[in-house]
Amino acid sequence: MQQTLVLNATYEPLGVVSERRALILVLNSRATIVQESENVLHYAGGDLTLPSVIKLVKFVRIPYRHSVPLSRRALFARDGGRCVYCSAPAASIDHVLPRSRGGAHAWENVVSACHKCNHAKADKTLKELGWKLRHIPREPVGAAWRILGTGRPDSRWAQYLAPFGDTVAIA
Repeated sequence: MQQTLVLNATYEPLGVVSERRALILVLNSRATIVQESENVLHYAGGDLTLPSVIKLVKFVRIPYRHSVPLSRRALFARDGGRCVYCSAPAASIDHVLPRSRGGAHAWENVVSACHKCNHAKADKTLKELGWKLRHIPREPVGAAWRILGTGRPDSRWAQYLAPFGDTVAIA
């Protein structure tokens, strides 16, 4: 089953739920369908098109916004799925300042890399190799990044995530 993007009453992205959970929210009048998916649920009384994006009827107050969790999926989304050293498709993560040399496992020190560059860099610093980053790694900001880091985003969600993310990259 596919996933559905859940928007607050103010159209702020809140999270992702299964299509089944989204349908239950809609049928219980707790949410409205903003955009339908191509999936259709067939039942004895007819057919229902399942939602791709729903909006809650009532505003849900989120008391505290955590920082975006560092995950492989979120990291690849931030870097566009490309190696920051050579622009080839990324397949692994690399610590700019190697952990063996005191580098932290944090957004500012972790980048996506292809296997070739990751293997060539090993535990060396960029200065030792004479390499440069395509962009300075930093923590992404915005509600959209919490969605991107937790699942596979649907391309139909881009218009709803873009206003709440820095530069949201949806594959």
